[in-house]
Amino acid sequence: MFRGNHPAKVDEKGRLKLPAAFKQLLDAQHVTQFYITSTDGTKADIWPLPVWERLEAKLGEFSTMNDAVEKYLSLTGYYGQQVEMDNQTRVTLPQILRSAAKLDAEVVVMGKIDHLEVHNQALFEANLPSNSLTAEDRRSVAAILNGRS
Repeated sequence: MFRGNHPAKVDEKGRLKLPAAFKQLLDAQHVTQFYITSTDGTKADIWPLPVWERLEAKLGEFSTMNDAVEKYLSLTGYYGQQVEMDNQTRVTLPQILRSAAKLDAEVVVMGKIDHLEVHNQALFEANLPSNSLTAEDRRSVAAILNGRS
């Protein structure tokens, strides 16, 4: 389970060193391959390949019958690439996604339960005030936590 925020850097070749806290979790699951993608080009989603393959299998059952699934698969295919972690625990972010999301220096790597999100640090911090939880957001989360989803 990935959680928390770990600041990091993307080097000039587009490589991101996975934070040690996340690397330990990946090692425990023997994960070295990932699918790196995005649904909107504003951030990179790093999926352990086994998790992505399960998600893909579920979506594949509906891809020809559901426009939203087709759109999701098109976007994640456009931005996505399968990558392998190198010996120095780095993954190379896809060039098209690095450019779109401005992932070229300081980034935040956040755990999102079953995958990681990578954001440009300056842009993410600039948007924090507009992303505060509303009263409706709090009610929605409370309902989920209390089993009333």
